[in-house]
Amino acid sequence: MEDRRTRLPSEAEIADINARHLISTPIKPADLLFVFGTREDVARRVEEASRLWHEGFFQWSIVSGGVTQGSTLSECEIIKRAMVERGIPPDRILEEHRATNTGENVTFSLPVIDAALGLEKIRSVICLGNTWTARRYPMTLHRHWPEVEKMLVTVDGFDTPRALWHTDPVFRMRVLAEWDKIEPCKAKGYIAEWPV
Repeated sequence: MEDRRTRLPSEAEIADINARHLISTPIKPADLLFVFGTREDVARRVEEASRLWHEGFFQWSIVSGGVTQGSTLSECEIIKRAMVERGIPPDRILEEHRATNTGENVTFSLPVIDAALGLEKIRSVICLGNTWTARRYPMTLHRHWPEVEKMLVTVDGFDTPRALWHTDPVFRMRVLAEWDKIEPCKAKGYIAEWPV
């Protein structure tokens, strides 16, 4: 495979990624906001979670993410604290503190959600994460929890508009790295095709 740090995608690949990967979905009020942990763009993710809460788009949320190198706090602790500071009631935020990747975000969070709320009572979920990971969030959730309706909201800190991701070397590298994970992850059963 070519080095994604230096290769420029073709116009056809850019169009395919824009159409099939860098997506967002219409959103409507959901039972749960699933906040995938991150070390990057935490403020933007929290800002979006706060907006969704204050506009009535979710009743409960779960924040999932473990401790990363160089930190003593889990991603969950950092994000939840900031969400509470933005006015989201702490008793409406479920916590998962062990996950180190997207698959673990989902598999470690499902028992937490089940114990607190009952999986069968959740009918719709908004996934909130990085733009470049995009549809892999709901695809991972769909693999392990196909019954719920899934919506997707993404954020990032790039000044480059999303449609021009391929013009920014760092944005391009991140998008292509995630795009390259889709088919291998599907083949290994880590994610499932998710109809938008």
